[in-house]
Amino acid sequence: MDSMAASTGTGPNTGPMTVIRKIRRRTLADLPTDRTLVMGVLNVTDNSFSDGGAYLDTDAAIEQGLRLLYSGADIIDVGGESTRPGAGAVDAVTEQNRVLPVIEALVKAGAVVSVDTMHVATAEAALKLGEVIVNDVSGLNHEPAMPELIARTGATYILMHNRGDARTMDSLTDYEDVVEDVVRELSEVRDTFLAAGAKPEQLILDPGLGFSKAGAQNWELLHGLDRLQSLGLPVLVAASRKRFLGTLLASESGAEPSPADRDHATAAVTALSALHRAWGVRVHTVEPSLHAVKAARAWLDPEAAARQAGA
Repeated sequence: MDSMAASTGTGPNTGPMTVIRKIRRRTLADLPTDRTLVMGVLNVTDNSFSDGGAYLDTDAAIEQGLRLLYSGADIIDVGGESTRPGAGAVDAVTEQNRVLPVIEALVKAGAVVSVDTMHVATAEAALKLGEVIVNDVSGLNHEPAMPELIARTGATYILMHNRGDARTMDSLTDYEDVVEDVVRELSEVRDTFLAAGAKPEQLILDPGLGFSKAGAQNWELLHGLDRLQSLGLPVLVAASRKRFLGTLLASESGAEPSPADRDHATAAVTALSALHRAWGVRVHTVEPSLHAVKAARAWLDPEAAARQAGA
């Protein structure tokens, strides 16, 4: 990996600041194609379930983005609005004030960045900063202008399954067959984007674990990953620290581990997703999942692993 130093200092009348040395610019075309990609989560929010408020400050967010990058993250996913159940909406202007300076700094540092947004205006502003992926969790309720934006710009778009919004999604978990229903509903949204002129190679699917899904439904979707992949598009798995992992790990008294204490289970899901050749995983702690995908790659292709070890 190219080297770069990031440090904090104090500038005249500016307070803490991040010092960034440029590295060779990376693009989507530079990302590994022989293993599952690792996307690091960067929440520039005040109320995310895992680390809300920790990186609301721009300098703190940039520093954390650089830590993720130099922990080995292939992509940094920058979001300015919490989508945890019950979270209130954030307007596009507030969201852009939070995320755009961070995205700009990370792109300049050479990172591949995705913007986690449901707003067309935010996605369009982010795309002006470089080759940015649009990661949209709105699912069936995407903004009407989003397909046209993706078609016009040629941007890579992560299309996630979801019903309702943060306030209603937990009440929308009735499925006849969760895997088949999610496949059907994802296909319908995919077709909307294709009809608008987007190309299949621009689209990545996300089954939306934890979004309008209850308990075991999340495990059913993971078990059905091959069915999701049968749609012919790459699949992103975003299980990191989610509630269904906390439920799995609950003690006999019913106490669930904190989100940060779910990273081992997250890495296990990463390894299994990589064995099933998921395109990528979205995680809060990069290194364990990066190790997991490299181990899975060696499992799938031991000869390649041996060649790399002997290099």
